Amino acid sequence: MRVLLAEDQGMLRGALSALLDLEPDIEVVGQAENGEQALEMIRKLKPDLCVLDIEMPVLTGLDVAERLRADKDPCLVIILTTFSRSGYFQRAMKAGARGFLLKDSPIAELATALRNVYGGKRAVSPELALSFWETETENPLSERERELLKLARQGMSAGDIAAQLFLTAGTVRNYWSEAIQKLDAKNRVDAIAIAEKNGWLD
Repeated sequence: MRVLLAEDQGMLRGALSALLDLEPDIEVVGQAENGEQALEMIRKLKPDLCVLDIEMPVLTGLDVAERLRADKDPCLVIILTTFSRSGYFQRAMKAGARGFLLKDSPIAELATALRNVYGGKRAVSPELALSFWETETENPLSERERELLKLARQGMSAGDIAAQLFLTAGTVRNYWSEAIQKLDAKNRVDAIAIAEKNGWLD
């Protein structure tokens, strides 16, 4: 398996590369320190798999995954994260990522994940899978609240939304107020950010 590593922390990137190179069936063919560099190297080196840090300068790991999917690039993607956020997970899956692992996972777990993904399976850290399952079952928003927050996210005013959905502007604001309270948000913008982070508007 030919693997490219993309991680902005040089020491971690070097350590991961050295440890993976000890595996008899894994060859690290390139290392990138940001998402843009990773994308260029994937297109040039054509690795079988790439391991992408979720948060990198210039382009994030998720940005790179989405570009690869748009280009129909066959490189298989595994995302590394320190964040247990279902919104990130949802976006990664939509971008075609085949794996989603915690950065502090043992190197043996990463090596096994690479083999599984290369063999056509998916790989998700058990801790992340449990966290996402719990988050998904705790979505406090009603369908109408989700709908109105999604329209607000597009920049629509209460009046615009009311006209589109045949509601009064006061009713729209009441739904927003309920959503803000449920999410313990400061305002509508904060409520949208919280809901997005948890994947509740997808």
